[in-house]
Amino acid sequence: MRLSDVLIKPVLSEKSNAQQEKLHRYAFRVDRKANKLEIKKAVESFYGVTVVDVNTVISPAKNKTRYTKAGFIKGRKPSYKKAYVTIAEGDSIDLYSNI
Repeated sequence: MRLSDVLIKPVLSEKSNAQQEKLHRYAFRVDRKANKLEIKKAVESFYGVTVVDVNTVISPAKNKTRYTKAGFIKGRKPSYKKAYVTIAEGDSIDLYSNI
């Protein structure tokens, strides 16, 4: 797998922002087939930081329903994989520079 296909996008939420400040841990949405070694190489090459630890989580798919004029619409949101990447003490990643 190419390193450019591993990282999909960073996760920007209140929980991830709090972990960035306190624990130097960043959250990324990654490809489902990517393993921890590929995620570590991708983060180190794209952001130029030293990765200490990588934890992964697979979020399950969820059923969603909406009520409209035509009745109930049922659907399903896909599952996805997240990676929590802990970087070295002196390093930092600026995720807001591209926004």
